[in-house]
Amino acid sequence: MFDSNSYSLDNLAPVVGEVARAAGHAILEVYERADTVQVIAKADNSPVTEADFASNMVICAALAELEPFMPIISEENKAIPFEERSKYPAFWLVDPLDGTKEFLKRNGEFTVNIALVRGNTPVLGVVYAPVTDDLYVGYEQTAYVEKGGEKTKIQVPAFSLRDSRLTVVCSRSHLNEATRQYLASLNEPTTLSVGSSLKFLMVANGRAHIYPRLGPTSEWDTAAAQAVVEAAGGQVLEAETGTPLRYNKEELLNPYFIVYGQVRD
Repeated sequence: MFDSNSYSLDNLAPVVGEVARAAGHAILEVYERADTVQVIAKADNSPVTEADFASNMVICAALAELEPFMPIISEENKAIPFEERSKYPAFWLVDPLDGTKEFLKRNGEFTVNIALVRGNTPVLGVVYAPVTDDLYVGYEQTAYVEKGGEKTKIQVPAFSLRDSRLTVVCSRSHLNEATRQYLASLNEPTTLSVGSSLKFLMVANGRAHIYPRLGPTSEWDTAAAQAVVEAAGGQVLEAETGTPLRYNKEELLNPYFIVYGQVRD
């Protein structure tokens, strides 16, 4: 039996990468016939599509085959009571389609996110962008993007918060007043907008210095991409406390947070 608690992350990462690719292909099958995509509204009025469910089925089936006794927490699965999941030493944390609104806008800015969480820390993250075929992987001190069979190491940029014209990536769909105030505190920042967990990856691959998320997110939105950023040398810190973002809390909503590259001082 495959034991992903003790199995080498070097060996586990490519296996999970192939799971993410397979889920991405399932999403693209729906994406290519966007005029007939079935969409329903969740209780919070956010959209969910048949592509979300198709991706979730692929991921959960593959991960269950990989390790039958490893719990899976997914956005599209039935909620697991905290009393039960608080006892998990490790689990998979999955967002089968992050950026459903971007999917429906057909701008390509959506991702598949799979994280392995041990305790309250994501130790392996895989993020796949199906439209561009970019597979981001992060664990320990290893971070890379794979495309066309070639792996390219990625690393966060180094900077000072006093620098002028820092590049700050913001949400395409959730730019709010708190974020505008944060931008005003920086020295003539340059802003970019993009959807889904791609914002984390822009910091991880050096295209941006900071990503402030001063609005609501859930744990499955962030875990995989956080692992990539941290493996690339960056940090994902709670905005209020400055401590690393943690997982498997009683409430699965995240506090506000800021993603940084390598801050010099």
